[in-house]
Amino acid sequence: MTPDAVDRTRAVNRADAAPLNGCPPAVPAGGAAANGLERRLGLFSLTNIVVANMIGAGIFTTSGLLMKDLRHPAVMLALWLVGGLVALCGALSYGELGAAFPQAGGEYAFLSRLYHPVLGFLSGWVSFFVGFSAPIAASAIGFSEYLTRAFPGLLAGPAGPAAMKKLFAVLIIAAFTFLHTRGLEAGARVQNALTGLKVLLVVGLVAAGFAVGRGSFSHLAAAAPFRFDFAGLKTMGLALMWIMFAYSGWNASAYVGSEVRDPSRNLPRSLLLGTGIVTLLYAALNLFYVYAIRPADMEGVISIAGLAAGNLFGSSAETALSLLISFALFSSLSAYLILGPRVYYSMARDGIFPRSIAYVDPKCAVPTRSIVLQGAIAGAMVFFGTFDQLLTYMGFSLGIFPLLAVLGVFKLRRSGRSAVRLPGYPVAPSLYLLIGASILVLSFLERPKESLVAVATALAGIPVYLFFKRGASKPR
Repeated sequence: MTPDAVDRTRAVNRADAAPLNGCPPAVPAGGAAANGLERRLGLFSLTNIVVANMIGAGIFTTSGLLMKDLRHPAVMLALWLVGGLVALCGALSYGELGAAFPQAGGEYAFLSRLYHPVLGFLSGWVSFFVGFSAPIAASAIGFSEYLTRAFPGLLAGPAGPAAMKKLFAVLIIAAFTFLHTRGLEAGARVQNALTGLKVLLVVGLVAAGFAVGRGSFSHLAAAAPFRFDFAGLKTMGLALMWIMFAYSGWNASAYVGSEVRDPSRNLPRSLLLGTGIVTLLYAALNLFYVYAIRPADMEGVISIAGLAAGNLFGSSAETALSLLISFALFSSLSAYLILGPRVYYSMARDGIFPRSIAYVDPKCAVPTRSIVLQGAIAGAMVFFGTFDQLLTYMGFSLGIFPLLAVLGVFKLRRSGRSAVRLPGYPVAPSLYLLIGASILVLSFLERPKESLVAVATALAGIPVYLFFKRGASKPR
């Protein structure tokens, strides 16, 4: 790192903070440091972050839970396509927002500048518990589910099967937390490799399944009657909320805006490319599930891809694929640990989160304390709730603030502050707002308990915000 960059980094750190040792020297590339963070990430790495963030526990775990409620393969496939359309509309909107506000923090930066800092804080507050910590926990749980499906003997520990799964999940969170405190470049290299492995795994699985697998498209017709009445709409709303959790990450590169080279060009492209790629992969993978498994046998199965491989290729393939997917889930877990800490870092720099969280290690040029805090919260969340309760809580919480951010595109256009004008306006943001709001209302009616907990989590941030603002206003 250059002397000027070191000076800028030290300016945001507490005077008594000691750096971690062993990090590679940070050499500026592609632009000057921004608040201690450097613009190193190009289009390829950004797109990988989006893809890695999206392809995670959701696509490998939720289809069996969806079939349990829907019991209709064609309806399930249609809802996955609707989810992809909603994510693309959101990506178009966030492309404009990210180009206009190329700073770390995502919705926190957008809402603070478009509306009021309290809304930005609440989005960051929700991200702290739900937006990143809970998905990291879910990815780690998915890893342990697939790992123990491949090696059932691992469950024979003294603490029992459930406790052993949680132990494996916590250990993998700790390992990746340590990795990302070593520096952005080391983490990005691992991230790119894991993302490539995961995309190749999905493409290879689908291609082999349709080419040589012993499945049947007749499973599409083996459906229970689905009624499109109000009860059916509520079921579809909850299903779409779980699906949108699987698509969450379409806005991923907006969270590292301070570390992006040429953000007005690379941010929108990465969002659209990543979301488009994942939408196609999700549609193909769900068709693969239906081709491999009868709908009745899918119901309630979490490690759905392992079951599909076993049906198509035999038990040996089930073991091998379950192991591969367990490692592929590292990619999304790793991506969340890159993005989430940047939100808390930005909040701390603005004085509405503990100041020590804004510490950036001068050797690694990463917010190490924020990363460690993220890993600790995620590890704790592994022990709370069932998987479907965690999905509902996450889905509802994650659906609130993106609606406000997308609404801000209209304000951005009217004020003339758009750095780029992407196609689709005003249809894309309007469609996102309409479908997103409908999902929240229907899901609340279907699962009020988990939805109320999500709302309470957001509202609990208001007194915390006032506390920090009062402390910030006092003379130092």
